[in-house]
Amino acid sequence: MNLALWIAAGLLAAVAVSGGISKTFVPKEKLATVPGGGWTADVGAGFVRTLGVLELLAAVGLILPAALDIAPVLVPVTAVCWVLLMVGAMITHGRRGEYAFVVLNLVYLAVAAFIAWGRFGVGPFAG
Repeated sequence: MNLALWIAAGLLAAVAVSGGISKTFVPKEKLATVPGGGWTADVGAGFVRTLGVLELLAAVGLILPAALDIAPVLVPVTAVCWVLLMVGAMITHGRRGEYAFVVLNLVYLAVAAFIAWGRFGVGPFAG
């Protein structure tokens, strides 16, 4: 179980880094032209960058606390925060009729919920 949770956290962290880098460093006008990025045209650049920074922090929070054994409880807390972020993403894409992205966000949500469930209960990090 521990290995499965580490793999899930690593994969979700990779997703978070990818999304975080693009939202933080790519101009929102360019993001608006890519599939699934049309929502960025409806919000401010600061909001997009803030989401990007949150995703980068999520990537860090999914891996480093456990890897460094410094407050490993932050891993499932970060996973719960990711669940909330994905709920917002699903609502946003659903309103825009981008149902493939709703499903993709649902998959990310499920992975994060698995991490939260596993690290809070079944496979917590033992000191």
